[in-house]
Amino acid sequence: MGKELEQVALAMQHEVVLKIGSGNLHDLTPENLKKVDVAIEFSTPKTAINNIFKCFEASVPVVVGTTGWLDKMEEIKTICRDKNQAFFYASNFSIGVNLFFKLNEYLAGMMKSHPEYFPAMEEIHHIHKKDAPSGTAITLAEGLLKAHGDLDKWILGATDNKKQLPIHSKREGEVPGTHIVSYTSKVDEIKISHQAYSRKGFAEGAVYAAAWLIGKKGVFGMKDMLEI
Repeated sequence: MGKELEQVALAMQHEVVLKIGSGNLHDLTPENLKKVDVAIEFSTPKTAINNIFKCFEASVPVVVGTTGWLDKMEEIKTICRDKNQAFFYASNFSIGVNLFFKLNEYLAGMMKSHPEYFPAMEEIHHIHKKDAPSGTAITLAEGLLKAHGDLDKWILGATDNKKQLPIHSKREGEVPGTHIVSYTSKVDEIKISHQAYSRKGFAEGAVYAAAWLIGKKGVFGMKDMLEI
């Protein structure tokens, strides 16, 4: 993602003044961060929170696409607001995926009056992905649960409990990301799906978000930027 982000940013006539990876973590200092207008954070669940805090300390707006640390989300949001910083999070920056989120919620709202259909989800990603289910799958699941209203929670793996939404995670090759939501009855099945062909869509959305975030204060997401 780092290489893809750089290529997209340069193609959009932005300047990349600081690149941080595992080999130069010592360069992530307040002094260096203050040279940038906005930071884009795509790292690992273990390093994301510390990176976000460093951006807050340097008063640099930060766009975050790393997933797998969402148990700390409310803490991050509170600190962001208390310190009057700017924070933009998305489990997926693809424009298509965010439209898919809305479609998912709309379908779930329709299906709540048809209890004969049982919902399930499947997500497929590359073998390097650290977390399961994916952040995108969790966002889809939360949207489905809220709109459907007749399920208690999502669960990773199979379940016989009809009040639980099962999410099946697969890790295969270099798959950028595929998400499938299905509703199955005894006589038929309804499916909606989104398949990413490359990581470029994620990178483009993140760069758009970074440009949009400059000059703002508060907590934001794709719904704010896309006005959906």
